[in-house]
Amino acid sequence: MKLKLDLHDIFNKGHDIDRALRGIMDEAVAKKATLVEIIPGKGSGQLKKKVLRFLDQKDVKQLYHRVEKDSKNFGRLFVHFRWK
Repeated sequence: MKLKLDLHDIFNKGHDIDRALRGIMDEAVAKKATLVEIIPGKGSGQLKKKVLRFLDQKDVKQLYHRVEKDSKNFGRLFVHFRWK
C-alpha cells in the first residue's frame, strides 16, 4: 500500500504541515503501508528541509525504515516502511 501527501496547499502554515506529516505517519503505521510519498514541491527547498527535520526526530525515525530522495524529481521524498 502506498500513501501520498502533497504539501503544496499548506506550504506556509507551519502547524498544518506538522499536523499533516504526523497524520500521514500515523496512517501509514495503522494501515501498515510500505511507502509514503511526500511532495513538498521544488521551490526554495525550505519546505523539504522542514520535512526532513520532522522525519529525523527520534520518535518519528523509529516508525520507518528509510527515506529516499527522488533522483528524478527534487520536490519529492519517499518514506519506506518495513513490517514484520
